[in-house]
Amino acid sequence: MKPFYLTTTVALLMLATSGCKQPGSGNGGAGGGNVASPANALAPLKLAGSTDFPGYTGDFDHFSIDTKDGRMFLAGEESAELEVMDLKTGKIITRMKGFGVPHSVFYMPDANEILVVDGEKPSQIFDAATLKVKRAYALPKGADSIGYDGGSKHLWIVTGGKDVPQKDSNLIELDPTTGKTIKSVHFDADHVEAMAVEQNGPHLYINVTDKNYLAVVDKASGKVTAQWPIMAAEQNAPIAMDEANRRLFVVTRKPGKLVVLNADTGAQVAEFKAPERTDQVTWDPGNRRIYVTGGEGWTSVIEQSGADKYAEAGKVTTLPGAKTAILDAPNARLWIAASPGESKAIGKVLRYDIAPR
Repeated sequence: MKPFYLTTTVALLMLATSGCKQPGSGNGGAGGGNVASPANALAPLKLAGSTDFPGYTGDFDHFSIDTKDGRMFLAGEESAELEVMDLKTGKIITRMKGFGVPHSVFYMPDANEILVVDGEKPSQIFDAATLKVKRAYALPKGADSIGYDGGSKHLWIVTGGKDVPQKDSNLIELDPTTGKTIKSVHFDADHVEAMAVEQNGPHLYINVTDKNYLAVVDKASGKVTAQWPIMAAEQNAPIAMDEANRRLFVVTRKPGKLVVLNADTGAQVAEFKAPERTDQVTWDPGNRRIYVTGGEGWTSVIEQSGADKYAEAGKVTTLPGAKTAILDAPNARLWIAASPGESKAIGKVLRYDIAPR
Protein backbone atom coordinates (compact mmCIF):
# COMPACT_ATOMS: atom_id res chain seq x y z
CA MET A 1 0.00 0.00 0.00
CA LYS A 2 1.42 3.38 -0.99
CA PRO A 3 1.69 6.04 1.74
CA PHE A 4 -0.93 8.75 1.96
CA TYR A 5 0.36 12.26 1.22
CA LEU A 6 -1.31 15.52 2.20
CA THR A 7 -1.34 18.30 -0.35
CA THR A 8 1.59 20.61 0.20
CA THR A 9 -0.51 23.65 1.04
CA VAL A 10 -2.65 21.87 3.60
CA ALA A 11 0.34 20.12 5.15
CA LEU A 12 2.35 23.32 5.54
CA LEU A 13 -0.63 25.06 7.12
CA MET A 14 -0.97 22.19 9.59
CA LEU A 15 2.71 22.14 10.54
CA ALA A 16 2.86 25.93 10.90
CA THR A 17 -0.09 25.97 13.30
CA SER A 18 0.48 22.69 15.16
CA GLY A 19 4.07 23.32 16.20
CA CYS A 20 5.33 20.89 18.79
CA LYS A 21 3.26 18.31 20.61
CA GLN A 22 4.50 17.76 24.14
CA PRO A 23 4.50 14.10 25.21
CA GLY A 24 3.52 12.80 28.59
CA SER A 25 6.26 12.09 31.06
CA GLY A 26 8.27 9.01 30.11
CA ASN A 27 6.21 8.05 27.03
CA GLY A 28 8.08 5.88 24.57
CA GLY A 29 11.16 5.49 26.73
CA ALA A 30 12.91 2.51 28.19
CA GLY A 31 15.62 1.95 30.74
CA GLY A 32 13.92 2.69 34.06
CA GLY A 33 15.46 5.75 35.70
CA ASN A 34 17.22 6.69 32.45
CA VAL A 35 14.09 8.39 31.07
CA ALA A 36 13.34 11.78 32.59
CA SER A 37 10.45 14.23 32.29
CA PRO A 38 10.66 17.06 29.72
CA ALA A 39 12.61 19.99 31.11
CA ASN A 40 10.16 22.65 29.88
CA ALA A 41 7.13 23.18 27.70
CA LEU A 42 8.76 25.54 25.18
CA ALA A 43 8.64 24.14 21.64
CA PRO A 44 12.23 23.24 20.72
CA LEU A 45 11.68 23.88 16.99
CA LYS A 46 9.62 26.58 15.29
CA LEU A 47 8.94 26.67 11.55
CA ALA A 48 10.50 29.85 10.15
CA GLY A 49 10.16 29.30 6.41
CA SER A 50 10.34 26.91 3.48
CA THR A 51 11.75 26.74 -0.03
CA ASP A 52 9.97 25.05 -2.95
CA PHE A 53 11.71 22.93 -5.58
CA PRO A 54 9.20 22.78 -8.46
CA GLY A 55 9.54 19.79 -10.73
CA TYR A 56 11.66 17.79 -8.32
CA THR A 57 10.77 14.08 -8.24
CA GLY A 58 11.84 11.28 -5.92
CA ASP A 59 14.02 11.61 -2.84
CA PHE A 60 16.56 14.13 -1.65
CA ASP A 61 19.57 12.84 0.24
CA HIS A 62 22.11 14.67 2.42
CA PHE A 63 23.12 18.29 3.07
CA SER A 64 26.39 20.16 3.54
CA ILE A 65 27.14 23.75 4.60
CA ASP A 66 29.76 26.17 3.26
CA THR A 67 30.00 28.86 5.93
CA LYS A 68 32.66 30.86 4.06
CA ASP A 69 30.43 31.56 1.07
CA GLY A 70 27.17 31.40 3.01
CA ARG A 71 25.78 28.50 1.03
CA MET A 72 24.07 25.21 1.69
CA PHE A 73 24.10 22.19 -0.61
CA LEU A 74 21.57 19.37 -0.90
CA ALA A 75 22.09 16.19 -2.89
CA GLY A 76 19.15 15.59 -5.21
CA GLU A 77 19.53 11.83 -5.28
CA GLU A 78 16.66 10.81 -7.56
CA SER A 79 16.51 13.91 -9.76
CA ALA A 80 20.28 13.73 -10.39
CA GLU A 81 20.96 17.32 -9.34
CA LEU A 82 22.70 19.42 -6.70
CA GLU A 83 20.62 22.11 -5.00
CA VAL A 84 22.56 25.23 -4.00
CA MET A 85 20.86 27.54 -1.49
CA ASP A 86 21.58 30.75 0.37
CA LEU A 87 22.34 29.77 3.96
CA LYS A 88 20.78 32.91 5.41
CA THR A 89 17.52 33.10 3.46
CA GLY A 90 17.03 29.59 2.07
CA LYS A 91 16.64 31.06 -1.42
CA ILE A 92 17.69 28.86 -4.33
CA ILE A 93 20.93 30.07 -5.93
CA THR A 94 21.09 27.41 -8.63
CA ARG A 95 20.08 23.84 -9.38
CA MET A 96 23.02 22.01 -10.90
CA LYS A 97 22.23 19.14 -13.30
CA GLY A 98 24.09 16.25 -14.88
CA PHE A 99 24.84 13.98 -11.94
CA GLY A 100 24.25 10.24 -11.68
CA VAL A 101 23.01 9.40 -8.18
CA PRO A 102 24.36 12.10 -5.84
CA HIS A 103 24.10 11.00 -2.22
CA SER A 104 26.42 13.11 -0.08
CA VAL A 105 28.17 16.47 -0.28
CA PHE A 106 31.43 17.24 1.52
CA TYR A 107 32.75 20.78 1.96
CA MET A 108 36.54 21.21 2.21
CA PRO A 109 37.20 24.60 3.82
CA ASP A 110 41.00 24.62 3.35
CA ALA A 111 40.66 24.46 -0.44
CA ASN A 112 37.15 25.96 -0.53
CA GLU A 113 35.94 23.00 -2.55
CA ILE A 114 32.95 20.67 -2.47
CA LEU A 115 32.99 16.98 -3.30
CA VAL A 116 29.72 15.49 -4.52
CA VAL A 117 29.73 11.76 -3.74
CA ASP A 118 27.97 10.07 -6.66
CA GLY A 119 26.88 6.44 -6.61
CA GLU A 120 26.79 6.09 -10.40
CA LYS A 121 29.07 8.62 -12.14
CA PRO A 122 32.53 9.96 -11.22
CA SER A 123 32.33 12.10 -8.09
CA GLN A 124 33.03 15.70 -9.03
CA ILE A 125 34.93 18.34 -7.08
CA PHE A 126 33.75 21.93 -7.52
CA ASP A 127 35.19 25.28 -6.59
CA ALA A 128 32.78 26.30 -3.81
CA ALA A 129 32.80 29.96 -4.83
CA THR A 130 32.42 29.63 -8.62
CA LEU A 131 30.78 26.18 -8.74
CA LYS A 132 33.09 25.25 -11.59
CA VAL A 133 34.30 21.64 -11.91
CA LYS A 134 37.96 21.23 -10.95
CA ARG A 135 38.39 17.45 -11.14
CA ALA A 136 36.56 14.15 -10.57
CA TYR A 137 37.25 10.89 -8.73
CA ALA A 138 36.23 7.48 -10.07
CA LEU A 139 34.93 6.07 -6.80
CA PRO A 140 33.55 2.52 -6.58
CA LYS A 141 29.92 2.09 -7.63
CA GLY A 142 27.35 2.68 -4.96
CA ALA A 143 29.35 5.42 -3.19
CA ASP A 144 26.89 6.79 -0.65
CA SER A 145 27.17 7.66 3.07
CA ILE A 146 30.21 9.55 4.34
CA GLY A 147 31.99 10.28 7.61
CA TYR A 148 34.85 12.74 8.15
CA ASP A 149 37.89 12.24 10.37
CA GLY A 150 39.30 15.64 11.29
CA GLY A 151 42.53 14.16 12.63
CA SER A 152 43.62 12.61 9.34
CA LYS A 153 41.51 14.94 7.17
CA HIS A 154 40.29 11.82 5.41
CA LEU A 155 36.79 10.90 4.33
CA TRP A 156 35.23 7.48 4.90
CA ILE A 157 32.74 6.44 2.22
CA VAL A 158 30.35 3.46 2.03
CA THR A 159 30.42 1.78 -1.40
CA GLY A 160 28.84 -1.27 -3.07
CA GLY A 161 25.72 -2.92 -1.71
CA LYS A 162 22.29 -3.81 -3.01
CA ASP A 163 21.72 -0.66 -5.06
CA VAL A 164 24.63 -1.46 -7.40
CA PRO A 165 23.61 -4.37 -7.16
CA GLN A 166 26.37 -6.06 -5.18
CA LYS A 167 26.17 -8.74 -2.49
CA ASP A 168 28.80 -7.11 -0.29
CA SER A 169 29.89 -3.60 0.70
CA ASN A 170 33.15 -1.79 1.29
CA LEU A 171 34.01 1.18 3.47
CA ILE A 172 36.87 3.11 1.88
CA GLU A 173 39.14 5.72 3.44
CA LEU A 174 39.75 8.52 0.94
CA ASP A 175 42.09 11.49 0.88
CA PRO A 176 39.55 14.01 -0.50
CA THR A 177 42.22 16.41 -1.72
CA THR A 178 43.91 13.85 -4.01
CA GLY A 179 41.30 11.12 -4.54
CA LYS A 180 43.71 8.46 -3.26
CA THR A 181 42.14 5.48 -1.47
CA ILE A 182 44.07 4.76 1.72
CA LYS A 183 42.37 1.54 2.79
CA SER A 184 39.17 -0.48 2.42
CA VAL A 185 37.10 -2.33 5.03
CA HIS A 186 35.04 -5.23 3.67
CA PHE A 187 31.57 -6.18 4.92
CA ASP A 188 29.80 -9.37 3.92
CA ALA A 189 26.55 -7.43 3.79
CA ASP A 190 24.59 -5.76 0.99
CA HIS A 191 23.19 -2.92 3.12
CA VAL A 192 25.64 -0.79 5.10
CA GLU A 193 24.41 2.65 6.09
CA ALA A 194 25.54 5.67 8.11
CA MET A 195 28.55 6.00 10.39
CA ALA A 196 29.78 8.12 13.29
CA VAL A 197 33.50 8.91 13.30
CA GLU A 198 35.36 9.75 16.50
CA GLN A 199 37.28 13.02 16.18
CA ASN A 200 39.36 12.44 19.31
CA GLY A 201 39.58 8.66 19.37
CA PRO A 202 40.62 5.63 17.31
CA HIS A 203 37.22 4.31 16.20
CA LEU A 204 34.35 4.78 13.87
CA TYR A 205 30.95 3.13 14.29
CA ILE A 206 28.95 1.98 11.28
CA ASN A 207 25.49 0.47 10.86
CA VAL A 208 25.44 -2.91 9.11
CA THR A 209 21.74 -2.66 8.40
CA ASP A 210 20.86 -6.01 6.85
CA LYS A 211 22.72 -7.91 9.59
CA ASN A 212 21.27 -5.77 12.41
CA TYR A 213 24.50 -4.88 14.15
CA LEU A 214 26.77 -1.89 14.72
CA ALA A 215 30.39 -2.47 13.67
CA VAL A 216 33.25 -0.84 15.56
CA VAL A 217 36.17 -0.14 13.20
CA ASP A 218 39.72 0.76 14.19
CA LYS A 219 40.58 3.66 11.88
CA ALA A 220 44.32 3.01 11.86
CA SER A 221 44.21 -0.69 10.97
CA GLY A 222 40.89 -0.84 9.14
CA LYS A 223 39.91 -3.84 11.26
CA VAL A 224 36.45 -4.50 12.71
CA THR A 225 37.13 -4.82 16.43
CA ALA A 226 33.56 -5.45 17.64
CA GLN A 227 30.05 -6.21 16.41
CA TRP A 228 27.26 -4.98 18.67
CA PRO A 229 23.81 -6.45 17.94
CA ILE A 230 20.97 -3.92 17.97
CA MET A 231 18.41 -5.74 20.08
CA ALA A 232 15.61 -3.16 20.29
CA ALA A 233 14.48 -3.38 16.65
CA GLU A 234 15.65 -4.10 13.10
CA GLN A 235 17.26 -2.15 10.23
CA ASN A 236 19.57 0.17 12.14
CA ALA A 237 20.52 2.92 9.68
CA PRO A 238 21.12 6.54 10.83
CA ILE A 239 23.60 7.28 13.62
CA ALA A 240 25.06 10.28 15.46
CA MET A 241 27.48 10.61 18.35
CA ASP A 242 27.95 12.63 21.51
CA GLU A 243 31.68 12.06 21.77
CA ALA A 244 32.11 14.03 24.99
CA ASN A 245 29.73 11.74 26.87
CA ARG A 246 30.64 8.59 24.90
CA ARG A 247 27.10 8.00 23.67
CA LEU A 248 25.83 6.79 20.28
CA PHE A 249 22.37 7.58 18.91
CA VAL A 250 21.20 4.81 16.57
CA VAL A 251 17.86 4.85 14.75
CA THR A 252 16.09 1.74 13.48
CA ARG A 253 13.42 1.50 10.78
CA LYS A 254 11.58 -1.71 11.69
CA PRO A 255 9.97 -0.28 13.72
CA GLY A 256 11.15 3.28 14.13
CA LYS A 257 13.15 3.59 17.35
CA LEU A 258 15.94 5.72 18.75
CA VAL A 259 18.41 3.66 20.75
CA VAL A 260 21.09 5.25 22.92
CA LEU A 261 24.24 3.15 23.34
CA ASN A 262 27.38 3.38 25.44
CA ALA A 263 30.16 3.96 22.88
CA ASP A 264 32.69 2.00 24.94
CA THR A 265 30.66 -1.13 25.65
CA GLY A 266 27.69 -1.15 23.24
CA ALA A 267 25.28 -1.37 26.19
CA GLN A 268 21.86 0.19 25.65
CA VAL A 269 21.04 3.02 28.06
CA ALA A 270 17.74 4.40 26.64
CA GLU A 271 15.14 3.78 23.96
CA PHE A 272 12.37 5.90 22.40
CA LYS A 273 9.79 5.62 19.65
CA ALA A 274 11.01 7.35 16.48
CA PRO A 275 9.35 8.30 13.19
CA GLU A 276 9.14 5.68 10.47
CA ARG A 277 11.37 6.04 7.38
CA THR A 278 14.02 8.04 9.24
CA ASP A 279 17.12 8.90 7.22
CA GLN A 280 18.90 11.22 9.63
CA VAL A 281 19.56 11.63 13.34
CA THR A 282 21.23 14.91 14.35
CA TRP A 283 23.04 15.67 17.59
CA ASP A 284 22.89 19.29 18.78
CA PRO A 285 25.67 19.55 21.41
CA GLY A 286 24.97 23.18 22.27
CA ASN A 287 21.41 22.42 23.38
CA ARG A 288 22.03 18.75 24.23
CA ARG A 289 19.23 17.62 21.92
CA ILE A 290 18.74 14.80 19.44
CA TYR A 291 16.59 15.47 16.35
CA VAL A 292 15.20 12.37 14.60
CA THR A 293 13.75 13.32 11.20
CA GLY A 294 11.39 10.80 9.60
CA GLY A 295 9.40 10.47 6.40
CA GLU A 296 6.28 9.76 8.44
CA GLY A 297 5.79 13.52 8.79
CA TRP A 298 7.20 14.41 12.20
CA THR A 299 10.50 14.98 13.95
CA SER A 300 11.22 13.55 17.38
CA VAL A 301 13.14 15.81 19.76
CA ILE A 302 14.92 14.16 22.69
CA GLU A 303 16.76 16.15 25.34
CA GLN A 304 19.77 14.95 27.28
CA SER A 305 20.27 15.98 30.90
CA GLY A 306 23.12 13.55 31.57
CA ALA A 307 25.00 10.79 29.77
CA ASP A 308 22.26 8.31 30.74
CA LYS A 309 19.32 10.69 31.21
CA TYR A 310 17.02 11.50 28.28
CA ALA A 311 13.48 12.82 27.83
CA GLU A 312 11.09 13.43 24.97
CA ALA A 313 10.92 17.20 24.48
CA GLY A 314 8.33 17.08 21.72
CA LYS A 315 7.11 15.72 18.42
CA VAL A 316 7.34 18.42 15.79
CA THR A 317 4.98 18.17 12.82
CA THR A 318 6.86 18.46 9.51
CA LEU A 319 5.82 17.00 6.14
CA PRO A 320 5.65 13.50 4.66
CA GLY A 321 9.08 12.64 3.28
CA ALA A 322 10.92 15.09 5.60
CA LYS A 323 13.71 12.71 6.51
CA THR A 324 17.16 14.28 6.04
CA ALA A 325 18.44 17.31 7.95
CA ILE A 326 21.43 19.43 8.88
CA LEU A 327 22.18 21.55 11.93
CA ASP A 328 23.29 25.15 11.34
CA ALA A 329 24.45 25.77 14.90
CA PRO A 330 25.85 29.33 14.49
CA ASN A 331 22.44 30.50 13.22
CA ALA A 332 20.41 28.27 15.57
CA ARG A 333 18.59 26.56 12.71
CA LEU A 334 17.67 23.05 11.66
CA TRP A 335 17.11 22.53 7.95
CA ILE A 336 14.98 19.55 6.85
CA ALA A 337 14.52 18.27 3.28
CA ALA A 338 11.00 17.06 2.47
CA SER A 339 11.20 14.60 -0.42
CA PRO A 340 8.16 14.16 -2.66
CA GLY A 341 9.02 10.47 -3.13
CA GLU A 342 6.35 8.78 -5.22
CA SER A 343 3.78 11.49 -4.52
CA LYS A 344 2.94 14.54 -6.61
CA ALA A 345 3.90 16.91 -3.80
CA ILE A 346 6.41 19.70 -4.37
CA GLY A 347 9.87 19.05 -2.94
CA LYS A 348 10.67 21.44 -0.10
CA VAL A 349 13.36 22.44 2.34
CA LEU A 350 11.95 23.48 5.72
CA ARG A 351 13.76 25.95 7.98
CA TYR A 352 13.27 25.67 11.74
CA ASP A 353 14.48 28.07 14.40
CA ILE A 354 15.92 26.27 17.42
CA ALA A 355 14.85 27.41 20.86
CA PRO A 356 17.79 27.52 23.28
CA ARG A 357 17.71 25.46 26.45
